This record gives sequence, C-alpha cells and structure tokens, in this order.
Amino acid sequence: MESAGAGRLPLRGARRNRAGAVIATMRPKQWIKNALVIAAAGAAGALGHDDTPGRVTVACVAFCLLASGVYALNDVSDAEEDRRHPRKRFRPVAAGEIDPRFATGLGLSLLLAGLLLSAAVAPLLALVGVGYAALTLSYTLVWRHLIVFDIFAVAGGFVLRAVAGGVAAPVTLSRWFLLVVTSSAVLVAAAKRYAELLRTDGERDRRRRVLDSYSPRALELIIAGATAVALLAYCMWAFSLPAVRGIPWRPLTIVPFAACLLRYSELVHRGAGEAPEDVLLSDRPLQLAGLAWLALFALEVHAAG
Repeated sequence: MESAGAGRLPLRGARRNRAGAVIATMRPKQWIKNALVIAAAGAAGALGHDDTPGRVTVACVAFCLLASGVYALNDVSDAEEDRRHPRKRFRPVAAGEIDPRFATGLGLSLLLAGLLLSAAVAPLLALVGVGYAALTLSYTLVWRHLIVFDIFAVAGGFVLRAVAGGVAAPVTLSRWFLLVVTSSAVLVAAAKRYAELLRTDGERDRRRRVLDSYSPRALELIIAGATAVALLAYCMWAFSLPAVRGIPWRPLTIVPFAACLLRYSELVHRGAGEAPEDVLLSDRPLQLAGLAWLALFALEVHAAG
C-alpha cells in the first residue's frame, strides 16, 4: 500500500525511523510537478542560453523545498482528517511518527530555505515563491472548502511553477503556453475531485463537505472542457513558431501531447486521478507518450542549435 506521494508505506503497526518519516513528509515523489519550472524555460527555447540551465535548475530545487515546506505544514493542519483517509492516515504526522511541533519547524525551515534559494537566483523569483507559498497554504485554510475555487487554487500552483521558470530564465512566456499550463492544471485538479468523489461514494460522513457540492457529471464536463482548451491552446502555440530547417518539429509534438491528454482522461474516468504523480509514474502508455513528446522537443532544440 502506498501513501499519496510519500513512497512505500510501512505495514500496519510498523513505524519509520525519524529520517524516513522526515523524507516521507517532504513527499519527494511529488517533486515531479516542479519539472514544470524547467519545462517553461525549455518551451521558450531558453535552456541553451548562457547560465540559464543552472539558474532554472536552482529555481526547480527551490520550488521542491517550498512544496515540501507546505506539505509539512499542511500535514499538521490536516492530521485529524488524514487519519480518516484510507491512504493519508499513513502520513507521518497523522500516524504519530513525527510530533506536530517538529513538523511545523521542518515546514518553516524548508520554506525559508526555498525562498532564500529563490532570492539567490532573482528577487522576483523570491516574490513568485512567496505567492506560491501563500496560495498553497491558504488552500488548506480557505480555498479547499469552496466549490470551483478549490480547483482553480490547485491549478494556480501549477501556473506559478511555470511563471517561476520564466522568471528564472529569464524569458517572456507565450500566452498560449500559459493557457496550456492553466487548462492542463484545471484538468488535473478537477480529476482529483472526480476521483475523490468516486472513492467516497456512499461515504458522505467520511469525505470533505465541498465534495457534496459536486456531481460526477459536472466534473466530467470540467475535465472535458479543460482537455479541449489545453489541446487547442497547444496547437495554437505549436503553429505560432517557425519550422526549423524546413521541419515543423513543434507541430509534430501535438500528436504525443494529444495522446497524453487522452490517456490521462481515460485513466481519470477509471477513478485514477486522485494522485496524479502516481498515475504518471505507473502508467506505461502515458510514459511512452511523454517520452515521444520529449524526444521530438529535444530534436527541435538540437536542430535549432
């Protein structure tokens, strides 16, 4: 059995040591989301410029620290609710493996380290980091309890990651690219709600009250709409760039991108979207489509160089 984003779980009754519990609290498996920091700079064709790769890599590390800091603080706030969840009850704070005060100190230390590292890259990046931390922390306190706002708050975290990549490069991100990120993030966030709704069907007393305001049909419409917008925006972005040496590399990436969207949507309708990182790291067709996209994108960068 696995926790959401925390790696392998201990068996019932087993306890992790302090180091293992700290690592589980930081949820390194979820750091994959921060690859968007690098992807944003890459989409703008800036990764081959001077010291940009180093700056963007540091920015990605900074956002991994910020995210882990938020996870630790959220685990303290959500401990009671997590204990009623079939998987989240194995999180270190909920399982009693880490004292809440220690987790709070860990979270604050990670946030401070992430902000200092961001400031070392650029003061504006630190400001984006503050915005990310404020949004994600306020999500636990406010936005997750409000219908629709909860979806856009989750999506906002992904958008700020992309903005961080643009600031770190530094480069101006395409509006079409930002729309791709936004709509894709809405898809992921709505899919999480859809999976939660399916999992807790018939268990209203054990699920968050905001889920009572959603219906499967409404979430399916949001997922379908976000998928359509993401694909349209990606096509507009891809065709807005010139061919490289006569080969339309960027438009060719539309095929694997569409395959990723359709495959993810299929998995979501099976109820597999509650932990997006688990879906990405476990589904072979989705991984192959992603690798095909990355290969075509890398070929374009190489040809342009």
